[in-house]
Amino acid sequence: MDQDKIGNFIKSIRLGNNLTQKELADKLGVTYQAVSKWENGRNIPDLSIIKKLCDEFDIDIDELLNGGKKLKEKEPNKIIKNIITAVLIVTVLFGIYIINNLNSNKNFEFKTISSQCKDFNITGSAAYNKDKTSIYISNIEFCGNNDNEEYYSIECTLYENNNDTKTKVSSCDRKKHITLKDYLKDLDIKVNNYSTTCKKFTSNTLSLEIQAINKDNKTITYNIPIKLNDDCK
Repeated sequence: MDQDKIGNFIKSIRLGNNLTQKELADKLGVTYQAVSKWENGRNIPDLSIIKKLCDEFDIDIDELLNGGKKLKEKEPNKIIKNIITAVLIVTVLFGIYIINNLNSNKNFEFKTISSQCKDFNITGSAAYNKDKTSIYISNIEFCGNNDNEEYYSIECTLYENNNDTKTKVSSCDRKKHITLKDYLKDLDIKVNNYSTTCKKFTSNTLSLEIQAINKDNKTITYNIPIKLNDDCK
């Protein structure tokens, strides 16, 4: 996904509806700073906000994620047009089969993700159906002690914990010479086509592990349990 294209598309939607960033933010239940980050390509809305944005302005979700409507191609000449028509007939017949199989993967539901750790505030969402789940964590804020230390390096990993087994789901970029708050400020985590279904989150717990190495080569580890605010149905 191209964050700049998505941001420009959101901005064009807002301006086309004569809305300020504050007015758009109020409609979507977010801050105007969040809208500003989207439009500047620094972040993208989480999945639940994307759905709300598409519903509010009657936009196809594919158009939003592609950063705009696809341009129509120029009219081909007659020979090429006949060839394309023949190919399309075959494609449509094949597409009917594919669509019938994909229908079971549509109708995503959305749940809010949060932290079970008092020292961290996490904002995110999970989009799921009966076969798979996509995870998007858009905001991680450290609210513990006043940790202003500049660490040699910081990195994070999203894990799935099942009894004594810990499986890596996704990893974050590693950054050097940075404070914990600055590292988390622009951090977001996206996991598409996560194989574990939403219903299994009650037994397979997600957790975010943050490892920070200080100038004395000592590793400080934060383990943040993550939960869905509502059970999946």
